[in-house]
Parts: sequence; C-alpha cells; structure tokens
Amino acid sequence: MILPQLSQEWKTGLSLAWSGYIAVLSIWIVLQKRAPVSTMSWILSMALLPFAGFLVYYFLGPQRLKKQRLKRLRSRAIAQAPADIALLREGAEKAPPALRHMAALSTAACGIPVSSATDVQLLSGGARTFDAIFEAVRAARHHVHLEYYIFEPDRIGTALRDLLIERAQQGVTVRLLLDALGSKRIGRKFMAPMHAAGIHVALFHDTRIGRRLRPVTNYRTHRKIVVCDGHVGFTGGVNITDEEDRRTQPDAYHDVHLRIEGSAVRWLQTTFLEDWSYATGESARRVVDESLEHMLPRMTAGEIPTQIVTSGPDSPLEAIHRMHVEAIHSASQRAWLTTPYFVPGEPALMALTSAALRGVDVRLLVPRRSDSAIVSAAARSYYDELITAGVKVWEYKARMLHSKTLVVDDHCAMIGTANFDNRSFRLNFEVMAVVYGPALARPLAAQFETDLHSAASVRLNRPQTFPRRLGDAVARLFSPLL
Repeated sequence: MILPQLSQEWKTGLSLAWSGYIAVLSIWIVLQKRAPVSTMSWILSMALLPFAGFLVYYFLGPQRLKKQRLKRLRSRAIAQAPADIALLREGAEKAPPALRHMAALSTAACGIPVSSATDVQLLSGGARTFDAIFEAVRAARHHVHLEYYIFEPDRIGTALRDLLIERAQQGVTVRLLLDALGSKRIGRKFMAPMHAAGIHVALFHDTRIGRRLRPVTNYRTHRKIVVCDGHVGFTGGVNITDEEDRRTQPDAYHDVHLRIEGSAVRWLQTTFLEDWSYATGESARRVVDESLEHMLPRMTAGEIPTQIVTSGPDSPLEAIHRMHVEAIHSASQRAWLTTPYFVPGEPALMALTSAALRGVDVRLLVPRRSDSAIVSAAARSYYDELITAGVKVWEYKARMLHSKTLVVDDHCAMIGTANFDNRSFRLNFEVMAVVYGPALARPLAAQFETDLHSAASVRLNRPQTFPRRLGDAVARLFSPLL
C-alpha cells in the first residue's frame, strides 16, 4: 500500500515540476519578444525535449546583445562628408522618390547615411577577388583591416597570412578579426607567425565554455570586410578559402565581391572598428584616437552614390531585411535576386510575389544543391507559390552558387554578405553595399544574365516524387529557425 502511494506522489511531484519548468521557460522565451512563430517553435522544442531542449536554447536561443557604437568615430565620419552631402542633395532632386525613401530608411535603421564612391568594381569569382585584395594589401602603407566569417589555413589562407606578415614586418598595422566558429580550423600553430610579426588577431564570439555566463554561439559575424589605408574597401560573399578559388578547386563556389574606392569606405572602416572594439574589449577611446587621420582620411566626393548598410542581433530594426523588401517594392521594371540560401519571411515573400503580380520582371537564382540539404529543401517549398505569382525561378547547376545580390531596375544594386533567410536578416552580423544608379546595376545585371546560361528554369508542374514533396514541406516548418 505504501509503494503505490509513493509512486503516485512521485507522479504528482514530477507533473508539478514539469509544469513549473514549462511555465518558467515559456516566460523566459516570451519576454524575448521575438516573432510569434519563432517563439512558439522554441516553446514546443523545450516541452518536447526537456533537458536537451534547454541546452539547445541556452547555447543557441535568442539573446539581447548590446554592441557599442563609437559615437566619436561616427561623428567624425559624418563631419568629413560635406562634399558628399552637397553632391547627394543635388542628385536627390533628380532621383526617383523610391530611392530617396530607401536611403532615408537605411539611414534611420542602421545610422549610416548615404556617401559616395569614386569607383566600384564588380569582381566575379574568387580568383579575381583574391588578386584584387592581395594587390590592395601590397599597396597599403599605414594599415590593413580584415574581418571574415571563414578564414581557412589552406593554400589561399596561408598565402594571405604570409602577405600580411610581410606587410606587418614593413611597418603596416594589421588587424584581423575572425569569427570563432566559421574560422574554427585556424589554430595556434597557424597564428603563431602572425603574432610574432605583431599582427593583432582577435576572435568574434569565442565559442569556448567559460568565456561568457551564457555563450552566444548562434550569433556570428558573417561579414567580409577588407579596408586598406581607409581608401580602398572590399565586401561581398567571398570568404578566404580554396573553396572559392577555381585555380585550386575546379568545382569552387561561384561568388561575387565588390571593390570600393572613395568616401564610402569610411563606413566599412567604422563597421570594422566597432566590431573590433566589441570583440576585443579594447577601449573605444583607444580605437578612435589611434591615428584617426589615417583611419578616416579626407577624400573628395565621388559621383557614385553609395550606402553601407549593416544589421545584426544587436538591433531589432533588421536594416538589411528592410532594404531588400523596400527595394523590391520600389521596382518598376525588374528585380533580380541571387542568393545561395532562400528561406524568406512573410514580408520578403509578399514583396517578391506582389512585384511579379504587378508586372515587374522578378527573377530568383538559387543553387540546385546548396551545402545545406535542409535549406535547399525549404527553398524548394516556396517555388510553386512564387511561380504561380509570376516569379521566374532558376536553379544554378554548374557549381555551388554563393553570390548574394539584388538588382532593381537600373537605379539600385545591392551586394553583400547577407543571404535571403532568417539567419542573415536576424541572427548574424551582416554588411551590404547599396549602389544607387547604373554604375553597379548594369554590370550586376549582366553577371546575372551570364549566370543564367549555367542555370535551368523551374517549371510549375515539374515531376516530383512524394518523398521529395513531403521532405520539402517538412523542411519549411523549420524556416523560422534556419
């Protein structure tokens, strides 16, 4: 009689403990004030996986991050742009209202105003990108700043490391900021010669337990930034890895990058220095005061309106996401999107289908097979909805497509590090260059049409097996978490 009574007491106790566990975790998650679908997904995960789910949420769940903006640095960057402002005010009178609205939106969302460039060059492929970066590094006389998600200790990574060592030994200040997860293969042996040469190396969000009370494993810097002497900057999709270089691997990723000259580079510089200060804990005053005239050199205004846009989990405004949606809504002739990972939220999906329904030439280019099977499956689940609305969907067949670009009419082109998915728009630290006018829109549109020669159009009534259709539909359920 005693044993059944104890068993029932244990059952009651366990039920109460379970209810309390779910209630506390639900309150914890709800107070994050995230998207309802994402919030419910996490709560259900906690309920179904009591202990494993808690660990997953502890290490990968949403957190509120604060990253200091170097106010003095930003003020200096704005103060040095009177020529840009005068040029852009003159151009704004001729610009379509949609462009003015986009520029204002981006400025409000991420705090970076429209600037200008004297030259923008589209670099197609890793080989051209690496050659251009190496050339700029060799020409640097004061400093080289680099920030990368992936930096591999392979052929191209070793070559760049050795060049950085050479420049450091010749008196050039080199700072290298690497994402701790994306560049996890970089070890002490590889970095030892850099330290010996005086190169400053830092890891963004170190994943080792004990570094923080609660690790921020899920929030990575996905940015690719190079700044040389404050005059030349690079950003785009190309990481430092042989997987991006066809000279080493014939099946290397197909990707594009952007080289910028002119005053817009100051905003790539500002972004890097803020990330550096955040990752290293180095005082803002030291970062700002050190050779500021070299960090933000005075430059004459260019003729190409250019805006650097940043986003990350430290801001709920999702500037890059908003800019994509706003740009697509502004399209009157074409909106051509290239992305390796296509998992849109409702606003982005609505923008694409609405543009197609009103007669805009909307095209989507994605890889036939990406390096993530579940993301590829989730992307396929949107095809029918897109095609029915008039969006033309193409799958790149030749290799893994890694480009992240958007061309709107002849007046706007975007290229950067952000994929068209929830992770890039909300979880990663990303950066993007928006170039207004035809200077980048036309060559990027030409690149898009060239890429279509290696792609196949997706038809509405294409043959699909039941397991494939079911797998795609199930993968879509995980869209809020991808």
